[in-house]
Amino acid sequence: MDGILNINKPAGKTSFAVVAMVKRLTGEKHVGHAGTLDPMATGVLPVCLGQATRLVEYLMDTTKTYRAEIELGVSTDSYDREGAVTQKCDASAVTLAQIETALNSFRGVITQIPPMYSAVKHQGKPLYELARAGIDVERKARTAKIYSLEIRDWQNPFLTIEVNCGKGTYIRSLANDLGQALGCGATLSALERSRCGIFDINEAVTPENLEEACRGGYWESLLYPMDSILSLWETAIVSAEKAQSIRNGALVSLAENNHETGKNDFCRAYTWDGSLLGILHFDSEKKLWQPEKVFN
Repeated sequence: MDGILNINKPAGKTSFAVVAMVKRLTGEKHVGHAGTLDPMATGVLPVCLGQATRLVEYLMDTTKTYRAEIELGVSTDSYDREGAVTQKCDASAVTLAQIETALNSFRGVITQIPPMYSAVKHQGKPLYELARAGIDVERKARTAKIYSLEIRDWQNPFLTIEVNCGKGTYIRSLANDLGQALGCGATLSALERSRCGIFDINEAVTPENLEEACRGGYWESLLYPMDSILSLWETAIVSAEKAQSIRNGALVSLAENNHETGKNDFCRAYTWDGSLLGILHFDSEKKLWQPEKVFN
C-alpha cells in the first residue's frame, strides 16, 4: 500500500513510536515519518507507507507552521520544559514592546546553533547521546529561514508565537535565543505543529482514529496519494517507449509533452494510464531530464 497518513501526534510519544504503531495496525512493513517531532510536541506528523517512503526527503523540504508557547525567565539544558533548569530569572518587567523588538531579529534568514538534545551528529554520534552522557560539544551554527513570526498571546511569563519556517529550524533554539535577546532566559513549554507542507492539523487523524479505521477495515481511505505532495511540480505524461527509457535510467527529452524544459529542477512523470512513473531532475548541461526515482 503506497500513500501518506496525516497523523496528529499526541504528547508523550516519540515519532518512532508512531511509526511502530502504524506498522502494527496496518501490517505494512515499509513505513517512515517525515520531520521528527520531539516527544513533548504534538501535531502534524506525515507518515509514509510503501513506495511513499522514498518521498520523505521532499516532504522534509516543505515549509512548516508551529504554534509555540515559551516561558520567559527559565532556561534549561534542552531548551524545553523537559530539560534540567540551568537558570532562573525574574521576567516580570519584560514588556510586549520589548518582545516585538526582539522578534524582529528572528525573521528572515537566521543562524541557529542546534541544541545538544538533537539528532544532529558529532563524529558519528547523535548529540542527544552525548548530552545524556553529560558531554557538551561545540556545535556549528546552521542557517534557517523564518517566513513569518507572529505573537498570538502574551500572559507574562508565557508567550505564544506562531512560526512559519523552512526545514531544519529548531523552535527550541528559537525560544532559547529569544530569552537571551531579552536578557531573562526562556524555554519552550509547549509546541504544536499545525502544518507540514500540504498536511493540516484540522485534517489529521489521531492514533485512536487510525485504530478504529483499521478495526473497521477502511483505514486505506485515510491515505493521501503519494504524489499529492508533488502537486506544485510540473507534470509530464510520457509514451510507453519513453517510459521504458526512464525505467532504464536513461536521460530523456520532454519537449514533445509541452513541458517547459528547464523551468524547474524537478518534474513528475506519468504513464498514459495515469500511474506515477518517476521523479526526474533536469540536467542543465545536457538539456535533458535524468530519472532520479522510478516507481513500480
